[in-house]
Amino acid sequence: MRPVLLGMPGNKNPQIKSKQEELIRDKVLLIQEIRAAHQSWVAAQAHFEFALDKDQIDYCIYALGAAEKRFEMLIKQAKRLGVSLIDSDRLVEV
Repeated sequence: MRPVLLGMPGNKNPQIKSKQEELIRDKVLLIQEIRAAHQSWVAAQAHFEFALDKDQIDYCIYALGAAEKRFEMLIKQAKRLGVSLIDSDRLVEV
């Protein structure tokens, strides 16, 4: 059995590639979550516009606040990871 020569051309460490693939997969999932959270936020805004009575308005305010906080949390997480939605198509193609 030959020893693995790390750092030599053509001899890539499979663990590094796996971690890179895992990081890309996590970034893609985060982008999908951000898009879903944005859709939920927009839907909560629309529900608020059509709320009629006090209970509906209270619920819509709660749902709108929760959707906004979730969206903000995911955006902060994306910033920490250096994920840009502009690059999202490139991540999916990789």
